[in-house]
Amino acid sequence: MIEKKINRRGEVIKFNFLLSLMLLASSAFSQKLSLSSPNEQVIVRLWNEEQAELGEWYLEVNYETNGEVKTVIPKIDLGLVRSDQDFSKDLKFLRSRRKKQINDDYVTLHGKKLHRANSANEVVVFFERPDKSKMNLILRAYNDGLVFRYEFPEKQQASFVIEDEMTSYTIPDSSKRWLQKFNPANEGYYREMKDAKEQKDWAYPALFQAPDSTYFYLIHEADLMRSYAGTKLTNYEEPSKYKLTFPDAWNGREQGESQPTINLPWKSPWRLIIIGGLDDIVSSTLVDDVSTPSLVENTEWIKPGLVSWNYWSNNHGTKDYQVVRKFTDLAVEMNWPYTLLDWEWDAMENGGDLDDALEYIHSKGVKPLIWYNSGGDHTWVEATPKDRMLTHENRVEEFAKLKKMGIVGVKVDFFESEKQDMINYYMDILEDAADFEMMVLFHGSLVPRGWGRTYPHLMTYEGVRGAEWYNNVPDFTYEAPVHNTILPFTRNVVGPMDYTPVTFTNSQYPHITSYGHELALGVLFESALQHMADRPEGYNSLPTEIITFLMDLPVTWDDTQLLDGYPGQGVTMARKKGETWYIAGINGEEKVKNQVLNFNFLPENKKYRLSLFADGDHDKEFSISHQVVDKTSSIKVELLRRGGFAGYLSPIEK
Repeated sequence: MIEKKINRRGEVIKFNFLLSLMLLASSAFSQKLSLSSPNEQVIVRLWNEEQAELGEWYLEVNYETNGEVKTVIPKIDLGLVRSDQDFSKDLKFLRSRRKKQINDDYVTLHGKKLHRANSANEVVVFFERPDKSKMNLILRAYNDGLVFRYEFPEKQQASFVIEDEMTSYTIPDSSKRWLQKFNPANEGYYREMKDAKEQKDWAYPALFQAPDSTYFYLIHEADLMRSYAGTKLTNYEEPSKYKLTFPDAWNGREQGESQPTINLPWKSPWRLIIIGGLDDIVSSTLVDDVSTPSLVENTEWIKPGLVSWNYWSNNHGTKDYQVVRKFTDLAVEMNWPYTLLDWEWDAMENGGDLDDALEYIHSKGVKPLIWYNSGGDHTWVEATPKDRMLTHENRVEEFAKLKKMGIVGVKVDFFESEKQDMINYYMDILEDAADFEMMVLFHGSLVPRGWGRTYPHLMTYEGVRGAEWYNNVPDFTYEAPVHNTILPFTRNVVGPMDYTPVTFTNSQYPHITSYGHELALGVLFESALQHMADRPEGYNSLPTEIITFLMDLPVTWDDTQLLDGYPGQGVTMARKKGETWYIAGINGEEKVKNQVLNFNFLPENKKYRLSLFADGDHDKEFSISHQVVDKTSSIKVELLRRGGFAGYLSPIEK
């Protein structure tokens, strides 16, 4: 086909200039338009499977690398099945609106980069069915990927059920992929696969590598709001075709409808593909860039920070008043602003109850967070308090009490569904919490869809198989080293991740990662409320310089850069906070590695003092060193098997 020959930058520009005008009469297919990103690397084309104005439409996604245009996804099927009409067939192309540029420039309170700037070219395509029903397709090509969404523009008082979404991604079978089998808590392992033989329900986000290894792409969705359900990917009908699929009826104990109900006019969530090298994937903020801007006006009360957390080391820690005191003292010693009162706070004993605990916590200058069961018939979990988040009236009463008690945030657990009713429940909690200036973290939850921009008091989500799994199954001991190297390229790309890292002692099952590996996770894993999971003895026994490092560890970043890595093998990252750079790397493999660490991310003509905490002679020992480096420097760091390192670079003033 002609588009395969367009491999020089000038030709791509010319093709865009003829947007929506070029028809390929010599082909059995009909191309209606082509749209490129501002940097002209991401190119999306709209096709009809028949050489006609009426039919089924699909997108082709291309990426220009090294002066050559390569096909990323050869076919993305389009369309929706509405209860009154099938908008996946018999669609007539009416016209496309003139291309316009979209510029995103905003500041967030937390995340991998506080100041965000991105740009895209956008085109709206207008379709019509034979009965004159309208559907639009909104396409945006960003410098780091592609997004598209459906729109029903008709302004009428009408409700419909979306019976199915036909969006599906055809992935070449020779592509490598990292996929996680879907479960409603999103707490599985990512598995590396070389083909599509395995047919399952797959969770977001999904990572793929091109057959020639020149680029990667991550598939996700963003700006999921009240008017839709969360989706997942399935490949049952055709192994190589990953189709968007609504939640199963059994999710949430069969509460709620799997198919969403919409009101006109209506827009779907964005279907999103981040494209580029692994460094582009890791640093991308595209999920937030396309999501609804903040709905919270006053944000002065939203304060990210480190949290002491007793559950990992003692599953019933909050039930014990003396344990609560110990972890409050730990927060004081480590200069961490928060401590979490996890489940069983309403059954606290051994010398004190909740009131006593809060009095002690406040007397130490620490701020408490508190756990709740999401409640209702959608969860099997009976842990109390169970029903205090369920209704607006319940929440207002509870948040008012918490505000008076000096509690600053809630952890809400066990949602077990991504149906539309549960998406509304998430929104309800967030909106009521904002009225009482209450920070929120979700557990047993969906993965981020951009809500951190819309509701900046949403500090973090679980949606990951994190360190608490050392309590649950013995296999996490052996899975964690590799699992930890995959998460920075998958789950943590799309939003904050409450993995609960940095543990040196053992929980019910031991860890075989080195102390250097564990320390690195505090930098590699981003979460606005970072729960430091080890017991006080674990931190108190560390060298003084490591303790100081953990006392001052940031949870929000001005910049994030991938320095090296590959999912399943290892990862090295640099994150900036103010004028200080933090670096960290981990080895997921069963062999010692010599990592060459370059500092070309530093500014010109400026020297830094590097404090490096690497693996020592064995996995429970650190090697601590200091040296002066600049942009031209490189050093060699030895990582033990399953090892790691962390450190920071402080600018040296002249």
